[in-house]
Amino acid sequence: MRKVLLFVPLLVAFGLGFFLWRGLSLNPQELPSALVGHPLPAFELPSLQQPDQMLTQDSLKGQVSLLNVWATWCPACRDEHPFLMELAEKRRVPIIGLDYKDQRDAALKWLTDLGNPYQLTLFDGDGRLGLDLGVYGAPETFLIDKEGIIRLRHAGIVNEQVWQDKFRPLFEQYQQ
Repeated sequence: MRKVLLFVPLLVAFGLGFFLWRGLSLNPQELPSALVGHPLPAFELPSLQQPDQMLTQDSLKGQVSLLNVWATWCPACRDEHPFLMELAEKRRVPIIGLDYKDQRDAALKWLTDLGNPYQLTLFDGDGRLGLDLGVYGAPETFLIDKEGIIRLRHAGIVNEQVWQDKFRPLFEQYQQ
């Protein structure tokens, strides 16, 4: 019996090693989302620019759009911002902003200084909608169809390659 007990730590170490190895092989930008194929969670949040205007999930219906989760405290969001400006201005892609766990004044200054690619911006100061969406950080971007159904989730920066490989094909498919 004592000889068998000597192998228990070895088996535990192998088991733990397997799970750690498996975790290292996952791509964090390919996190599955239980919400893909489902409607946006119900919400009522103020507009960033007009705090008295409350926006709901119905505010995002009627067009295929990107829902971009961003914040002024997020360095990667600053890297992503010029490409979002190009998508909005040159390619006419509708983008809705979700200012996540941020300060309103800092976010308004950001958009004034860097430009505003968003048709409208939801202010999620306490992160309630972010939590409901399964957001674990910023930036994250969701493709939302005309009926308000989430069709794609991307964790990380949206750049030309991500747009061409992941978003553009679905964007065009759901626009039809």
